Amino acid sequence: MMKFLNIEDAARCPLRLKAFCASVFSLALLFACSISQAQSVFPAGSTPIKIWVGASAGGTTDTMARAMAQALGQQLNRVVLVENKTGAGGNLAADAVAKSPPDGLTLLMSFTSHAINASLYPHLPFDPIKDFTPITLVSSSPSILVAHPSLTVNTVAELIDFAKKKPGKLNFAIGGVGSSLHLAGDMFKLKSGANIANIPYRGTAPAIQDVLAGQVELMFANIGNAQQYIATGKLKALGVTSAKRLGAFPDVATIAETLPGFESSAWFGLFGPAKLSPELLKRLSDASVLAIQTPDVRRRIEAEGATPVGNSPQEFAKFLDQDIARWREVVKFSGAKPE
Repeated sequence: MMKFLNIEDAARCPLRLKAFCASVFSLALLFACSISQAQSVFPAGSTPIKIWVGASAGGTTDTMARAMAQALGQQLNRVVLVENKTGAGGNLAADAVAKSPPDGLTLLMSFTSHAINASLYPHLPFDPIKDFTPITLVSSSPSILVAHPSLTVNTVAELIDFAKKKPGKLNFAIGGVGSSLHLAGDMFKLKSGANIANIPYRGTAPAIQDVLAGQVELMFANIGNAQQYIATGKLKALGVTSAKRLGAFPDVATIAETLPGFESSAWFGLFGPAKLSPELLKRLSDASVLAIQTPDVRRRIEAEGATPVGNSPQEFAKFLDQDIARWREVVKFSGAKPE
């Protein structure tokens, strides 16, 4: 094999010069192909990637999206913006993404309602499975069943016994009809046979305030919203909705310990439109998982009382199928209608 140190050395021998030029050309071609492949994943130009959020600014879904946007932009070397399009339980934002071209420039940060709405709304303008490409499950957040301290029960079993002996005596405060917290309560009633009435509120804040004031006895609450009140004794925890006990509440039993199979979690996930190319999906998925693993994103997710996930598109798709099926029975039982 002929070797040379530089072009001057190669010039002394025509064969060496020819080999040198061929080598340089091959390297240049390989580099050009790599650049071309990287650029072909996304449309040419500097158009920002946009993440649509179907919830208002400042809420948990919005917080998740904005945390992801910055880290995802760094991974993809492209500007990533967040746009809020509220209304219809997240359906307006979802519809906008479902009707977008599959070029990776329009994404959706959705939440549990994406699965619930499949049963809650009789006529959606999109198919929650066929019109989207799952990219990754960003985070999952179980809830916690809390009670006002004046209620004379301390466990899930005692609560069920009390509710059956005094049907209709107790009430659940719910922060939004059709929300995961509302349906966690109805799942509880479905599995336990307990007769507990629902008191709807327009938002979690007023709902939890009435539980704190003793106006309503019970509530399924987000961990982040309830943790401080449990720590100060203003609320008492009866059970968590996760499959296993939580590190933050090791002494609080899971509801499943009393009602086998009970599990309910809020989740936040990143979707694209249907028909994303395999190459584009892999690029977005890989970048999203790396973004979730960054210290800043993990910190912001955990501050919301959630657990970072970052799974594969295939795992997220399977999870979505199971979650839609899980909520279908509960929505039917609840009789809930879109607000």
